[in-house]
Amino acid sequence: MTEHAIATVGGVLTERAAGTALDRLDGCGETTVNRSSGQASGHAASRSDGVTDGRPDEQLDELGDGRFHGELDGLAGRRSDGCGGVPGSRSDGQLNLASPIPHPRSTNGAPGTPFRGEPFRLLVIESDVSDAVLIEQLVADSGTPIEIHWAHGIDQAVGLLSPTLPGARRSRPRGADFGCVLLDLAAPGEPGDQAGGPAGVHTLGGVNGPDGLDGLRELLRRAPHTAVVVLTEADSAELGAAAVAAGAQDFLVKHETDGPLLARALRYAVERKRADESQRRLVEAELRGQENARLQRHLLPTPLLDGAGLAFTRRYRPGRRRALLGGDFYDAVRTSDGTVHVVIGDVCGHGPDEAALGVALRIAWRTLIFAGLTGEALLSTLQHVLEHERRSDEIFATLCMLVLSPGAAPSTGRAASGHPVASADSAAPVGPGEAEHARLYLAGHPAPLLLRPDDRPVLLPSDQAGPALGLVPCDDGQAVWPAQELELHPGWRLLLYTDGLVEGRVGAGSRRLGQDGLVELIGDHQSAGLTRGRLVDSAIAEVEELNGGALADDVAVLLLERNPVPLIMG
Repeated sequence: MTEHAIATVGGVLTERAAGTALDRLDGCGETTVNRSSGQASGHAASRSDGVTDGRPDEQLDELGDGRFHGELDGLAGRRSDGCGGVPGSRSDGQLNLASPIPHPRSTNGAPGTPFRGEPFRLLVIESDVSDAVLIEQLVADSGTPIEIHWAHGIDQAVGLLSPTLPGARRSRPRGADFGCVLLDLAAPGEPGDQAGGPAGVHTLGGVNGPDGLDGLRELLRRAPHTAVVVLTEADSAELGAAAVAAGAQDFLVKHETDGPLLARALRYAVERKRADESQRRLVEAELRGQENARLQRHLLPTPLLDGAGLAFTRRYRPGRRRALLGGDFYDAVRTSDGTVHVVIGDVCGHGPDEAALGVALRIAWRTLIFAGLTGEALLSTLQHVLEHERRSDEIFATLCMLVLSPGAAPSTGRAASGHPVASADSAAPVGPGEAEHARLYLAGHPAPLLLRPDDRPVLLPSDQAGPALGLVPCDDGQAVWPAQELELHPGWRLLLYTDGLVEGRVGAGSRRLGQDGLVELIGDHQSAGLTRGRLVDSAIAEVEELNGGALADDVAVLLLERNPVPLIMG
């Protein structure tokens, strides 16, 4: 029966070479059956016709003398060059092919899928010679260029599928890239796997566990990215359905499958596996995105302004796509003496490293404020933090810091840092109609806008501005950041922003909006009666419209104003 079946395979090859194959994987009319000559192990010598000793299938009970392995060697040793042809005989037991059929025109394909010059690689895990012959004939009848590789069990198959295991030597050669695995659920793991089984004896029962799927689970565990189609007996259709539920892409029933059905099953299995992998990667990306969003959201500050009597509106838009955090940073806190400290800054660059550095500077700034530092002493210490945390010496950060003192103007006394500080009795609340005083520190940062109730906005003076943090050393006195004294009259509002808001383009040319353009734009929106969040949102929207789309740089905007009612943050 074995010799007759193999002769049938050769006959089908000759007949199909001139015909049209149904449901073929690559859409061409050629028929090619390839065999790999070294995949199935065995010890019996092969005859010149590719069959070991021609013994009938009844000899399968003689599993211990090596004849079974020789049978599979005879099948696996017959191969082709991937082009199809008329089988002949060779003394080495391999299939001799002639009259190659031309290949179809090229279409690029993913590894493991049929395309020009490379047939579909199929790894078959089979332990029964008669079933192996059946698979050979199905492949021949499929009309599809398929190259068969054989494995006797799960361990051998995994060795072919995953040649580079953890801890393996880097020099170990890579195996073939298989498009799919065809697993006979009756195939054992390896010789002698079952407890008590003699060496070299394949035990068909027990190794697959009570549900018969342990081999499949082991295969999926050790080769998780490979498409798998399982073969079952006619009375085990439920087992096939259970195999699909366990992770296989499809199942086929022996003796109820023909060649075209096998070809379709292999093709669909590969596509289903690819879709499953894409879905898995998508879910993983979504989970990572959610985790990153939670992390970035918690890294954004929560202003601590309870009891300050201020309205605080902030808007933050990173320049990076799908990011919640950029290199811009801001914060606002009120200390126990009633002083309000506000900061806004910008780390040069747009990547995650710059975003992390911005978070580090913001946290360091808040820590230094609560430690009692302010003015130049704080900025000098913050520069030291920047110098230690940045990844290269070219990284710098601009910064604008506002210190709003409660009550009357600060006294002429000076702190250890050399800057004026509010006197102890200046912590009294600001009375109606009283002017407030603040100190402004600029470190290479754009000056804020002062919004007045009955007049156009104006830029605050920046003649006292110092260099950006990280540009020049501060230990030798080269970097200084003197304070600019401000007097804020009732109805004042201050707009602090990063340069991303003013560096947007105006129209299709190269002209930038600039600070003067921002003053005019904010004045127009203020004249329209917009306040607080609506004012900031409409201003950003118009800047983006003028730019012709979203701004490339990070944008942070703060609007601070005296509010007679309890704190409002927008």
